[in-house]
Amino acid sequence: MLRAALLLSLALLAGCALGPQAREGMANYDFGLPRSDREANPRLQQDLVVAEVTAPAWMDNSGIYYRLAYQDATRPRAYALSHWVMSPAALLGQRLRASIARASNGGVFTPADGVRAGYTLRLELEEFSQVFDATDRSRAVLRLRASLMRQRDLVAQQGFNLEHAAATPNAEGGVRALIAASDAAGEKLVDWLAANLKK
Repeated sequence: MLRAALLLSLALLAGCALGPQAREGMANYDFGLPRSDREANPRLQQDLVVAEVTAPAWMDNSGIYYRLAYQDATRPRAYALSHWVMSPAALLGQRLRASIARASNGGVFTPADGVRAGYTLRLELEEFSQVFDATDRSRAVLRLRASLMRQRDLVAQQGFNLEHAAATPNAEGGVRALIAASDAAGEKLVDWLAANLKK
């Protein structure tokens, strides 16, 4: 009985010792804190529903993806020890809604809010990965398609292709570059909305 209790205690201690060490290498990322300031002269005046960002099925998880363009760009790979805290589409959707809200005097809503607005913005994420052109050189690639709807009518549609060089050839460098590309996408999206939203 004493021996069994001793073995159990040793097993528990070993588990405690191994647990944190096994998790130390893991890194979870989000996009950081969004800017909270409003534009001095908001360019958007209309209420807008921003639908959830859609993405290809292979991206519907928390993986941070990269491609080795110098080897085989057709194979997206995910970092083993680094992840987003949620899917890239969900993180990007939050960031873009925040960018639109900063530039708007109107309301910015999600479909879950149940608000009827004059316009709906639909966003499709086509690519969101770190592309390695060489073992020590990489860039973030973001491809997004935006469709602006008024009731059931298509008002405008635009593709956005953004790239941003990564400072380091690893997951952290890819994350920072993808966040920068996402913020640039937000600025371009606001410009496009300002040109296409009518009273």
